[in-house]
Amino acid sequence: MKLIKIFILIILTFFIFNCVVMEKAGRILDGSDLKYKTVSVYKSLNENKSQTDIKISIIENKKNKEKSIIITMNDFAMIKISGSFPNEEGVFFLSTLEFLAGSAHGWNEYTMELMGTGYLKFNDTVTFKVEEIEAVQILKGRIHQYDTRITGNDALSALRNRRERILSITEWMASLNLEKGKTIDKFEKFWQPILLPETVSKKNRPNGWIQDTDQFQKTDSIRWNISYTERTFSEELWPIRNTGTLLRDWEEAASWIYLEYEWKNIVELLSKEIIFTKIK
Repeated sequence: MKLIKIFILIILTFFIFNCVVMEKAGRILDGSDLKYKTVSVYKSLNENKSQTDIKISIIENKKNKEKSIIITMNDFAMIKISGSFPNEEGVFFLSTLEFLAGSAHGWNEYTMELMGTGYLKFNDTVTFKVEEIEAVQILKGRIHQYDTRITGNDALSALRNRRERILSITEWMASLNLEKGKTIDKFEKFWQPILLPETVSKKNRPNGWIQDTDQFQKTDSIRWNISYTERTFSEELWPIRNTGTLLRDWEEAASWIYLEYEWKNIVELLSKEIIFTKIK
C-alpha cells in the first residue's frame, strides 16, 4: 500500500510539473515571453528570516523601449504583480496581477486588474513601498482541465464565478480568526479536514464533526454531512459544499484559495517600507 501511495504521488507530481512546463511553453509560442527583456533585478534585504523574500524586476519592452516593474514573492510564486516604471518622484502605478498555478487536474491562469500606487526610489539604497492596492476584476484567463483547454469568454466567466466562490469561502475562513501566515502545504493540511472532513481519514477529522442525528446528501461518490455543513458554515456556503462544488474548487484551485486567504497579509507586507539590493 505504501508503494502504491508513493507511485501515485510521483505520477501526480510529474503531471503538475508537465502542466506548468507546457503552459510556459505556450507563453513562448504566443510571444508573451518574448516581448520584454529583463534590465535589472533587486531583492529585499530580509533580516527577518520568517518574512518572505521579494524581488523587483525592471523589464523593457523590446519594441518601444518602455520600462515597467514586476514584483514577485517566493512564498507566493503563483503570482506576479506588474506596475509602471517610477517617475522622477519615485511614484509608480500598479496595473495587473498575473496568476498561474497547477494541480493534479490541470491549471488556472488569469490576469487581474489592479488599482494602486507605490513608491520606488533608486538612491544609494533602493526603497520600496506600496501606498494602496486593490484587486478589481479578472480581465482574461485560461483553464486547462485534463486534456481540455477553456479559453475566451467561457474561461473568463468560469474564472470570475470561481473567484466569487473563493472570496465567499475565504471570508468565512477569516471570520474564524485563526492563525495565518502558514506555508501552502501547512495551509492545505490544516484546512482540508475543516472544509471537507469527508475527504480525509477518520483520524484527521474534527472532533464531533458527526452526530447521531446528522443528515447526509450523496453527490457523485461522496456522502456529504449536510448537518455538519449547517452547523459549521455560513448559510450562503451550504449549497457550495453540499453539491461538491467546494471540493472541485479545492482540488483544482487550492493555491488560489490560499492566495485569497493570505491576501491581506500580502498587502500588509507590501505596504511596509522595504530596502532592496541589486542582484542582477
